[in-house]
Amino acid sequence: MDHNLATRLNNIAPFHVMELAKMAADLEAQGRHIIHMGIGEPDFTAPQVVIDAASKAMADGRLQYTSALGVPALREAIAQHYLRTYGLTIPASRIIVTAGASAALLLACAALVEPGAEVLMPDPCYPCNRHFVAAFEGKAVLVESGPAERFQLSDQMVGQHWGDATKGVLLASPSNPTGTSIAVDELAKIIATVKSHGGFTIVDEIYQGLSYDAAPVSALSLDDDVVIINSFSKYFNMTGWRLGWLVVPERIVPQLEKLAQNLFICASSVAQHAAIACFSSEALAIYEERKAEFKRRRDYIVPALIALGFDVPVMPDGAFYVYADCSRFSDDADEFTRSLLQEAGVVIVPGLDFGASGARRYVRISYATSMDNLKEAVKRISHYLQG
Repeated sequence: MDHNLATRLNNIAPFHVMELAKMAADLEAQGRHIIHMGIGEPDFTAPQVVIDAASKAMADGRLQYTSALGVPALREAIAQHYLRTYGLTIPASRIIVTAGASAALLLACAALVEPGAEVLMPDPCYPCNRHFVAAFEGKAVLVESGPAERFQLSDQMVGQHWGDATKGVLLASPSNPTGTSIAVDELAKIIATVKSHGGFTIVDEIYQGLSYDAAPVSALSLDDDVVIINSFSKYFNMTGWRLGWLVVPERIVPQLEKLAQNLFICASSVAQHAAIACFSSEALAIYEERKAEFKRRRDYIVPALIALGFDVPVMPDGAFYVYADCSRFSDDADEFTRSLLQEAGVVIVPGLDFGASGARRYVRISYATSMDNLKEAVKRISHYLQG
């Protein structure tokens, strides 16, 4: 019965990205051709070598529960990934395989967020982050972060907003929705400030593999006490496989294991056995080709949007998003995106999902679609704006 629902549901807002996706599906059912630049999902799927590994795991009957921490061979493969990519020696014992980055964030918040605890994060940020905190009776404190800060928290902002109830920060680099990263020296300062207050730092690095303008630097290279979130969804193109991981300090692994055992039992065994193949030379070569294609798309769409009249105040250096100011065309980004979908058949999403500041002027545009689709979308948007 509805009156028995928990009051915490009042703190969970609808996800407008998904609402627009439903609207688009309705239009497609009517025969309309829709170009999707809304949901943050690669248009690529897992390479054949990964699919073959999944098939073999099923054929071999490797379908039972795994350890709550993950298949040992996968944890070791992830550890080798940190050595190969970042030059970091991370023991496999510190790696916990999860049912997607969402499960990783839930486990981290379950372990670190006390009732009433405040967690600082930038506004704009991925909307589910504040809901993960709210799910454990914490309070997400969104700090307005504009173009001057690359839409990220700065050390100065963390110091200014740290209060008696503040217990930590939740960052993402590169970020959804902005595609921007935190400068390494700034991130080091933030971590040091948080540590001086006895707080925790959670860094979402699910888009680290899609960093275009410089070699990615994991926060693990700055401090061993940070909690790292990562995923097979974005760089590894495995969204529906629901597989991610945590890297945590050794001392809290037993506590995270206990939580994982109770909340999830384990991540999908098939997905885990398949993901080991992600680190094969064959798969990695494919991922790097796809990364280059994402960069090519970025280098097309950003100038094209500016030519259309959008303001792109910060060049995205990672992920597959552009955070663009549409205030030249409308004072209501939500209405603008709905109208664009109805009239032009192009899905982009309003800043409303990502925070209060700039919600009515910014839109997030995903370029995780083909170059042909991007070019057609630009034509349609141009026609719409001239109409």
